Amino acid sequence: MSDDPAAVPSGDRFGLRDGERCVALPAVPDAGVYFIGRIRTPWRSRADCPKRGSLDGPVCTLEIDERWAEALTGVEAHTRLQVLYWMDQARRDLVLQNPGHVGTLVGTFALRSPVRPNPIASSEVRLEGREGCRLQVRGLDCLDGTPLVDLKPIHGEK
Repeated sequence: MSDDPAAVPSGDRFGLRDGERCVALPAVPDAGVYFIGRIRTPWRSRADCPKRGSLDGPVCTLEIDERWAEALTGVEAHTRLQVLYWMDQARRDLVLQNPGHVGTLVGTFALRSPVRPNPIASSEVRLEGREGCRLQVRGLDCLDGTPLVDLKPIHGEK
C-alpha cells in the first residue's frame, strides 16, 4: 500500500467514499486556539446530529470555562449569538468529497461539511437564558462535548 494519503482506496478504514481525495496535512499548525468551554447537546453520534441547527430546536448548553466568566458580562443584552466551535471528530484532509445528498464529487470549500482543513463551524443561535457560566441556546448542530471556540453577538437582531 502507498504512503500517499491521496492514494488510499475508497471504502478503506479511513472511511473514504467513492472518488474522494485527501491530502497530506502540514506537519505543524500555523496557529493555536484556546477553547473557551464545551457545548452540551442531546446528540452523541454524527448520525443523530442535525445537518443544520434550527432556532426552534432543542435547548443546548454552552459551558464557558470559569476563567472567561467576566467575558460574559452583558451577553444577556443579545437575543442572538454567533457560536464558533471546533468539530474535533471531523477528518481534516479531504479536498474532494462525495456527499450523499449531492450525488457528485464536490470540493471541500464548496460545502458546509464539518470535514475541512480547519473544522471550524458557525451557528447563529437564540439565547434562551444564562446561569453563571452556562448559556442555554437553541440552534446548534454539533455533538455533545464539542469544544467551543468563541461567541459573538449578532447586532441588528430582530
